[in-house]
Amino acid sequence: MSANSAFMLSRREWLARTGCGFGGLAFAGLTSTQAASADPLAPKPTHHAAKAKRVIFLFMQGGVSHVDSYDHKPRLIKDDGKQYAFDDARVIANTGQRGTNQRVMKPLWKFAQHGKSGMWASELFPEVAKHVDELCFVKSMHTEGVAHGPATLFLHCGSTNFVRPSMGSWALYGLGTENQNLPGFVSIAPSAGNGGPRNYGNAFLPAVYQGTSLGRAGRPASESTINNLTSSLTQGDAKSRFDLLRELHSEQLKRTPGDTELEAVANSYELAGRMQLNAPDVLDLSKETIETKKAYGIGDKTTDTFGQQCLMARRLSEQGVRYIQVTYGDSSANPAWDQHSNMPKHGDHAKAVDKPIAALLEDLKKRDLLKDTIVWWGGEFGRTPYAQGNGTGRDHNPLGFTTWVAGGGFKAGFSHGATDEFGALAVEDKVHMHDLHATILHQLGLDHEKLTFNYAGRPFRLTDVHGRVVKEIIAS
Repeated sequence: MSANSAFMLSRREWLARTGCGFGGLAFAGLTSTQAASADPLAPKPTHHAAKAKRVIFLFMQGGVSHVDSYDHKPRLIKDDGKQYAFDDARVIANTGQRGTNQRVMKPLWKFAQHGKSGMWASELFPEVAKHVDELCFVKSMHTEGVAHGPATLFLHCGSTNFVRPSMGSWALYGLGTENQNLPGFVSIAPSAGNGGPRNYGNAFLPAVYQGTSLGRAGRPASESTINNLTSSLTQGDAKSRFDLLRELHSEQLKRTPGDTELEAVANSYELAGRMQLNAPDVLDLSKETIETKKAYGIGDKTTDTFGQQCLMARRLSEQGVRYIQVTYGDSSANPAWDQHSNMPKHGDHAKAVDKPIAALLEDLKKRDLLKDTIVWWGGEFGRTPYAQGNGTGRDHNPLGFTTWVAGGGFKAGFSHGATDEFGALAVEDKVHMHDLHATILHQLGLDHEKLTFNYAGRPFRLTDVHGRVVKEIIAS
């Protein structure tokens, strides 16, 4: 096909026919003379001094039981098996009824205090428990959505049902990227369910702020990679291909000036080309030492997949990626931590993630990255302190649960807020998911009230019209 004949095609047909050749766009970064101010991904000034440069979000899909992990409640042991009236979120959502009788169920794992800070943690996460002096626990979380879908969307996008940009997209929109050769927002092994791509989507933000997915939940880590499709081309051939495509772009944009859709597609293909030359090297774990891989549990069947993904996250953060999410999950029909009738299964999942998470914390600290990297661990909600249907599992609990953050200017070895004596409801120094979003953005130097985007006639933001910065968990 000649260059002239290309101009007879529609935009969509032209992009479809030429898309396979966009690997050559890697050379755009070498030849572009565009001013940085015109680049939507160029680093941007923050609203105030930032304490963190990036986020690694370890998403525990399905909801870890806080009363079996980090929220120590002696009352559960004392009253195990007794019936009490609780405000159950699912019952309230379905019937409006409050105070339904439920059977208290004690934690399946023993608790102990750890570190100089004396933070409580159970035997469910023994390796992470060794690092409690680096963690800032928020034990009074509450959120929106009783089911996985709405709660997961709220966790990522600040809304239970409307299509809204994900937090990673907001962070990239507000900060830009530190590395033009890699995406600024990466989602490793995202789940196809409970919102799927919306959880790393840009919604109405420009397409350039869309998250880049690597692999998918429940699949081997070997699939969490990017293939180098330009490796068979010589540099000269790739450069010639790029020159032709750039000419096509120029002519097409002359015919449709201000076509932001075309510009976004061109930018995405350019980034894809640069990624094909750079990302495979960044994601190549063979360059790591045997000791490092062993620390992450790589090579061990139980921890290999999540260990590789956590190590990828460290390598990406080291290369300037702004927001990295690592999902531990199964298929969309069975979120990993969703144990309604088999709480001991929590132990299997914990064994898969405990060692890799501990290694990530240690590795970041050793490389002096933890101080300006926020590591955020948590799920879309917690679980009830009583047995679901008087059985052997726990139901969803959005009314009170625990998350933790580390690094990035947060207090270390610190616990904020509390649930009631059973762990059912957040009652002391409550922190809403909007508040947590606002606080993480604050640490990145972004004011959640100023980080807005005008769409459909009004300004939007991640926290909507809500949210406060939880200053109590920020180090002085």
